[in-house]
Amino acid sequence: MTPPEAPVVAAGALCWKLVEGRVRVLLVHRARRDDVSLPKGKLDPGETLPETAVREIREETGLKVALGAPLGTVDYSLPGGRRKVVHYWASQVDPDARSRFIPNDEISAVEWVSLRRARQLLTYPHDVSVVDRFAERIESGRARTFAIIALRHGKAVAHEDWDGADAERPLQARGQRQAESVARAIAAFRPRKLVSSTAVRCLETIAPLAERTALRVSRTDAISQDAYRPDGAGVETVVRKRLERATTAVLCSHGPVLPQIVTAVAIATNTPADALLRRAALLGTGEYAVLHVAADDPTSGLVGVEIHGPAL
Repeated sequence: MTPPEAPVVAAGALCWKLVEGRVRVLLVHRARRDDVSLPKGKLDPGETLPETAVREIREETGLKVALGAPLGTVDYSLPGGRRKVVHYWASQVDPDARSRFIPNDEISAVEWVSLRRARQLLTYPHDVSVVDRFAERIESGRARTFAIIALRHGKAVAHEDWDGADAERPLQARGQRQAESVARAIAAFRPRKLVSSTAVRCLETIAPLAERTALRVSRTDAISQDAYRPDGAGVETVVRKRLERATTAVLCSHGPVLPQIVTAVAIATNTPADALLRRAALLGTGEYAVLHVAADDPTSGLVGVEIHGPAL
């Protein structure tokens, strides 16, 4: 029996902004298909889903966006019967942001409309469902978000192959490739602050992201493995500061410390532990967890939790 064909995987975002206090969302008019949709596109080889989402939005709308909290997936069948799965995020756009959109053979026009008008114009019910999910966020006052991104360092040289201090162990070649891949992906969330353990393997992991974002890396022993404390006191201080700043930040650390980072965020935001949060605390090398916090009500529980890894 022939196995079913793998689904087409795509990513996009519901882009939104406030105009005189009113929510407007972005739709694209696709000339070839004669339909109205949300901006999205297929995953390219070697690409991660967050990368795909921001690239496709830039290509289809001319906007450079930052991803916010995930809005889940939609799953439907293409005309030939093959399944398509699209991953969506919310993405708040600055009202003054300028689009470089030029009408073309694929996208004939882009349009900012109200939520009600979006439901009327969208061609497909699965796109309307994404608008409905976002509308629930607006109604609950949890649409504006920032993120704490917990990043585990890439694959490092093994203990038995290293004669120096543990904190000086560098990345293997695989770890360097992991660092390059996650840098491209994490940049899609547009972090404003980078914090790292002082260990070489963490600094080398976050270096490509620092170069890509032109941000300086703040080094701290508080999230290093050498300074690990069972009570997590130092970690809690770092997390609390980042939550008070209310801007997206990356914390690059180690396996034993990451559960403390995730737990500190969960406690501060009044988020009960669940399977996804526990998985976020057990990241493999080169993986990262994005913990989305409601900017207007940070103690109302996390808006979303997502886990990603490098595309190698």
